[in-house]
Amino acid sequence: MSYYFAVIGTQDNPLFEYEFGTSKQGGDGQLRFSDQVRHLNQFVLHSSLDIVEEIQWTNGQLYLKAMDKFFNSYISCFITGGNVKFLLLHQPPGANSSNVIGGVGGIAATTTRSTSIGANPTSPQTEEAVKNFFTEVYDNYVKAIMSPFYKANMEIKSPVFRSRVAAAGRKYL
Repeated sequence: MSYYFAVIGTQDNPLFEYEFGTSKQGGDGQLRFSDQVRHLNQFVLHSSLDIVEEIQWTNGQLYLKAMDKFFNSYISCFITGGNVKFLLLHQPPGANSSNVIGGVGGIAATTTRSTSIGANPTSPQTEEAVKNFFTEVYDNYVKAIMSPFYKANMEIKSPVFRSRVAAAGRKYL
């Protein structure tokens, strides 16, 4: 499974981005997005911001689960109290990226089936793992923005924060 994680500021500007592969269920941690669709990840996440903003005012929850789908990729969201959004694009294993480009009518067929938890992004086990990932990243985010050198909506360039996001990804995803 491949993941693209982004922290989006209150002005819809990207504050942090990180791509990684799954480490659970025998995964090697390698990114599996094809070069054809890898450059679309940022656009896909930003296109889901309208849905996030619509849901956040009706739902009242901080964790919005898998709230959007783009072909065979799912977008999960966590909203902080300061309206900063954590978005995670996850693509199930066996998803053929060429089907995303060549899909017809928004339907992309996959021929490979997997029994791993990540194969079903809407399963309770996967949702719990993503929620735990978001919770740990949120704790580290709060620590990063408490720095006296950090200003609101400033890009997060801390290598410590990056390594902690990577560790949370290896731990939960």
